[in-house]
Amino acid sequence: MIPSIPQSPLFRHGYRLYVVTFFLFLAAPLAVVAVFAFNDSLFPSLPWGGWTLDWFFNDSEPKLGIFHDDELLESIGISFFVAVFVTLFSLGLATSNAFLFERQDFAGKNLLYVLMLTPLVIPGVILGVSILIFGSSIANGVENQTGYDIEWLRPGLPLVITGQFAFITTICTLILAARLRKFDTSLEEAAMNLGATRVEAIRTVTIPYLRPALIGAGVVSFLMSFENFNTTLMLVGSDAPLTIAMFDRLREGSTPVLNAVSLLLMLGSATLALISVLVQRREG
Repeated sequence: MIPSIPQSPLFRHGYRLYVVTFFLFLAAPLAVVAVFAFNDSLFPSLPWGGWTLDWFFNDSEPKLGIFHDDELLESIGISFFVAVFVTLFSLGLATSNAFLFERQDFAGKNLLYVLMLTPLVIPGVILGVSILIFGSSIANGVENQTGYDIEWLRPGLPLVITGQFAFITTICTLILAARLRKFDTSLEEAAMNLGATRVEAIRTVTIPYLRPALIGAGVVSFLMSFENFNTTLMLVGSDAPLTIAMFDRLREGSTPVLNAVSLLLMLGSATLALISVLVQRREG
């Protein structure tokens, strides 16, 4: 809708109704999940049994709250561990990728750029299966030849981190490259004219300019890693991240404790997103 073009009242009201309906459609499932986190019932659905905080703070069965559920708390810790490493690795490689594609010209650059984007168009399940087969094949070959078992190529947290890192790095690269593309390289040249080395100029001038994009890419990377399911399912071992633990609970028969977990995740995601917006608004 372009404000400068005259529109009929019917069109304007219809457009506003569409926008409101669209956002209600997005928010309604989240609101239902949040409300049923306080349902005084053993089932995360109707009938409504009244308001309770048991699914957060109760310390005994059958209404064991999330803050006393050791299995779910452990899975949250595992997801946090994976997300931190995926974020650090992704930001490190994505920063190098951004400088490579925005500052360098070399033969095969366009082909390499397309290959970098490939993980974004591959379904997560296929990516997970491919990494699992590739890692297991190498581990089996080395074990057959030398008798040494490369455990980190077997299903487990190292392979989960590798699988998530494979596609999240691409997203971080696009975010950082978009910011770096707007940078005035004459600022680096001025720093070097004043005696700074190329590395010092990048560290003191370019990296601070990239800080909002780094924070935004870090938030996106962390959230995508924390909530990833498809790729993680194919690569997980005995240590289950939160999404896998919740999936196992759902198969066994869920209680509103999963609604409580979901509500906490929504609040955490919203907080990180708000921090990212505030930082980019302040430094952008």
